[in-house]
Amino acid sequence: MQIQRKTLAQEVADRLIEGIVSNEYAVGEKLPTEPELMKIYGVGRSSIREAIKILSIKGVLDVQQGVGTFVISNTIHESLESQMDKAQIEDVQEVRSLLDAKIAAKAALYRDEEQLEKIKFYLNQRNALAEEKKALECYQADTNFHIAIAEACGNSLLKEIYKITSSHILRSFEIRHNDTSSFIISQAIHERLYLAIETQNAEEAAFIAQQIVDRIY
Repeated sequence: MQIQRKTLAQEVADRLIEGIVSNEYAVGEKLPTEPELMKIYGVGRSSIREAIKILSIKGVLDVQQGVGTFVISNTIHESLESQMDKAQIEDVQEVRSLLDAKIAAKAALYRDEEQLEKIKFYLNQRNALAEEKKALECYQADTNFHIAIAEACGNSLLKEIYKITSSHILRSFEIRHNDTSSFIISQAIHERLYLAIETQNAEEAAFIAQQIVDRIY
């Protein structure tokens, strides 16, 4: 897994946040001008503007054209995805375990034929790639299978939260596995989950989904 480097703009945003939290820049105070900030942080105008944009989106700064940029909050609200990025994988897995059964049950009740075909497609792809020992592709197909179920559950918020957790689970697969053997073994239980969703057996779908989470191959 590659470690992504911060952009200059993000580094400036982080420095500004430190200044705001430490009261160097108090709430209600106007920030120094762009040229002054460029000199303070040793970066170009574009990095300063992007940093200010980042903090404006977070509700920390307010840009008033022709007047200046003002600090309007010293409370930083991180996105769910950002918080997940910093979380331990065990915590992410716990969140997923709380979602899987509910999502599977709802998918069994609300899936349409097009969604069912998509779930089946990724189920078959998961199996084929596992048999071909194409590890990374198999892990992605497995993730897509579960996301397709989430997309069929009829709750857009559950779907989005699940998609975020799934990206972290995928990275954990890449770290913990070096082949597809456990995915071959777990294919049968995934096929049972598909069948429960196909036959709209919500109780069975929830039960099987929880079994999959508990073993988390």
